[in-house]
Amino acid sequence: MLRIATTLLIVGFASGVALAADEAQPPASEGAPAAQAPAPKGEAGAGGGTPLETARQAEKGSLKSPYEDFASVADEGHQKFMAAGCNGCHGGTGGGGMGPPLTNQVWVYGKDGDTLFRLIALGSDELQKDGYTRKGSENVVGPMPPFGGIVKSDDDMWKIIAWIRSINPSSAEGSSASAAQ
Repeated sequence: MLRIATTLLIVGFASGVALAADEAQPPASEGAPAAQAPAPKGEAGAGGGTPLETARQAEKGSLKSPYEDFASVADEGHQKFMAAGCNGCHGGTGGGGMGPPLTNQVWVYGKDGDTLFRLIALGSDELQKDGYTRKGSENVVGPMPPFGGIVKSDDDMWKIIAWIRSINPSSAEGSSASAAQ
């Protein structure tokens, strides 16, 4: 009972601090310059919007990962993969389950960064509406739901993709693997 009360107290305190911090921000006055200019679309932290907004607004083929060395952020990407609930379908290690494995060489819509970002953000149904078609085939391929509103930022999305690349080198762009792209 004491543990529950302590947890509630900590959560309540943290929420109060977050609310107080939000309230401490002075309101933007009309005509005042924006506090920060948005980054170019598709880059980490692009404009403070969600990955869903980025995927809808960016020109097709323009989304590129800021992480050439994907291994450097792979651990953080795995944490974000788990936190977003991706493991519910793809398994905690990416080996699949209800959804396709991320560890084999089949990439149903393609393995380039732009396509992976959009697939995760928009989901497969919306991706198909945008003109993308299946290029590969997988035994377990239900529709991918949109996670662009669940994953908090473009940077988080790129870190998740970096983790996928770290567990499956065939997914890296320019890979010489004979993957179905």
